[in-house]
Amino acid sequence: MSNFLDRLTLLETFVRIAESGSISSAARDLGLTQPSASRQLAALEDRLKTQLVRRNTHSLALTNAGIELLADARQLLNGWEALAEKHLSPDSELSGSLRIVAPIALGQSHLIRIAGQFLKNHPKVRIAWELNDDDIRFTERGCDCWIRVGQVPDETLIVRELGSVRRLLVASRSLVDMHGLPGTPKKAERYPLVALSPYEGGKISVLRGQRVASCTPQVVLETNNIFALKESVLAGIGMAIVPEWFVVEELGNGQLLDILPGWEAPRLRISAAYSPGRHRPQRLNVFLKHIADGVLGMKGIEAP
Repeated sequence: MSNFLDRLTLLETFVRIAESGSISSAARDLGLTQPSASRQLAALEDRLKTQLVRRNTHSLALTNAGIELLADARQLLNGWEALAEKHLSPDSELSGSLRIVAPIALGQSHLIRIAGQFLKNHPKVRIAWELNDDDIRFTERGCDCWIRVGQVPDETLIVRELGSVRRLLVASRSLVDMHGLPGTPKKAERYPLVALSPYEGGKISVLRGQRVASCTPQVVLETNNIFALKESVLAGIGMAIVPEWFVVEELGNGQLLDILPGWEAPRLRISAAYSPGRHRPQRLNVFLKHIADGVLGMKGIEAP
């Protein structure tokens, strides 16, 4: 492997191995066999006369030399892609891969359907779709776009706001029959609360226009999983603040009720974050617009 393109291939394989943390996973992403990906990594280490990766039967980690090379390799591959795109015909089809990190609930329902339509429109693009509600180290993860509900904690990223998420205080019909509609936020304290961490705790706030009110119901269950939250509310364990988009069907069929009509919890921002690098692939630009348009078509999400 002596020419420039072969060297780029070695670097691309190394970057994919570093980002996935697995030679076999990287091989699948690249359409290679595991032995072929291993040979390419070994060839790169031989060419650079240094060990880039430490391997054992259970894990893979970059050496110091590997960590340094990863940043340089990304920059070189990014520059090559910028050059290639600059000289492509304007009517060329989008191609290449995208690594997207998306929130779990939205990412396995609405967003994956939006992304699926993008792939139908651009069949030569390939997407690696990771679901994760935790904070991530963007540069270490090697993703192209991080779709996030709530604050994006990395100030080095460009953040594009996609919309604001309406959130309602809801309860099951059985719980409403037991306690009656509260009428006011203060009277909602007689309801037990199922809290979603880290967004809610023992004290919840709601808004009606410019008016703000709060109450401190008893928290009977706290969870960091929104699916567990909804199941608990449907079972009548307590009321909860939930995104409107997440309970549209249950509100429509009467399983859940908006117990404070006209009031809503403070909205959460949904954003797409990406690196401020000099070149942003055209496939990412088109994907960002497609996601932004799709998100605004969802009930319960309004324009930023």
